[in-house]
Amino acid sequence: MDRYLLISRLPSFYAIDLLLFHDPNLAMDNNAMNYSPIANVLSARARLGECPVWDGDRQQLFWVDAYNHRLHQFDPATGQDHYFDVGAVVSAIALTESEQLLLALRDRLALFNPETQALVPLYQFDFPHPDTRLNDGKCDAQGRFWIGSVSEAREQAALYRYDPDGSLHLMQAGLTISNGLGWSPDGATFYLTDSAEHKIYAYDFEAATGAIRNRRVLIDLSQEAVEPDGLAIDTQGNLWSALWDGGCIACFNSAGQELLRIKMPVQRPTSLTFGGSQLTDLYITSAAVGLSQKQIQQSFTAGDLFHCSTSAVGMLTQPFLSTSRVKSA
Repeated sequence: MDRYLLISRLPSFYAIDLLLFHDPNLAMDNNAMNYSPIANVLSARARLGECPVWDGDRQQLFWVDAYNHRLHQFDPATGQDHYFDVGAVVSAIALTESEQLLLALRDRLALFNPETQALVPLYQFDFPHPDTRLNDGKCDAQGRFWIGSVSEAREQAALYRYDPDGSLHLMQAGLTISNGLGWSPDGATFYLTDSAEHKIYAYDFEAATGAIRNRRVLIDLSQEAVEPDGLAIDTQGNLWSALWDGGCIACFNSAGQELLRIKMPVQRPTSLTFGGSQLTDLYITSAAVGLSQKQIQQSFTAGDLFHCSTSAVGMLTQPFLSTSRVKSA
C-alpha cells in the first residue's frame, strides 16, 4: 500500500494530434454547446480507469485504475499524477468532510487517508455470487453514498445506499451492471445506468428520506453496439455518458434526447466528471481491459486520462458524511 509512482504529463503538442478525433458536426448548435478538442492529459495506460472525482478544495482529480488496485491523484496545474496501491480492486471514490476518502473496494467500503495511507474498514458486503463486486458510486446532496454492484450473472447485481449512520439499504435489485448515477440539479430525479441493458433509467427522488420510485427508461441505446458507462450531470440538467465500445461521450437532455457526441481517440471511455475552477473542464477515464493486441495498436492511448473544455458547467461534488462504524451485511 506504500508504493508510489509519479507519472508525467504527455508533451503539450500531443493534443494537436487529437484534433483528428474531434467531430464538431455532431453538435446540434455551437451556440448552445461548445467544446474543445479532446486532449490526452495523462499517459496512464490503466487497465480499467474509472470514477473520476473532482476535489474542489485541492483543485485536483482523484480516479481509480480498478484492476491494478490503484487510487490516483492527478494535479492538472502541474500535469503530475501519483497513485496509491490499496491492495484490492477499487471501483469508486467519494470525498468526505475530512481529508479522508471513502473507497468502494471489491466487497467492502473503507476510509482511506492519503497522508498516512491508513485504510479503515466501514462495511463488509456478503454477495451471494462469488463473481459479484462493487462498481460505480456517488454521494447525494444529503451525504449518503450510493454504490452499485456488477455481476457475471444476469440480474444478480444491485444498487445500495450507505447512510452516514452506517446503515445499508437495498435500493434496486435485478441489475446486471449497475453503473453511472447522478441527480438532476433540482434534486427531484435520480439517474441510474445499467450498462448490460444499454439503458439509463430515471426515478423520482425524495431527498429527505433517500427513497427512489417510479423507474422508467430515459435513454435506450440497445439498438447500438455500445454500453453507457459512467455519468455526469451539468447545471442545465443534461446527462453526459461515456459510451463503452462506442469510442465517444454523449450528451442528452433531461428528456432523454441526444444533443451531441464527441468522438474519443479510444474505443472504451469509461467515466467522466466536471472539474476545474469553473467546473467547465470535463475529465474522461478510459480502459484497455478486454481489448485485443490489434485493437490496442489501433487505440494505443487506451487507459489514458483525457480532457475537454466545455461551455457546460458541472455540479459540485458532494461529500460523504464521515462515520467510523464498521458493519457487516
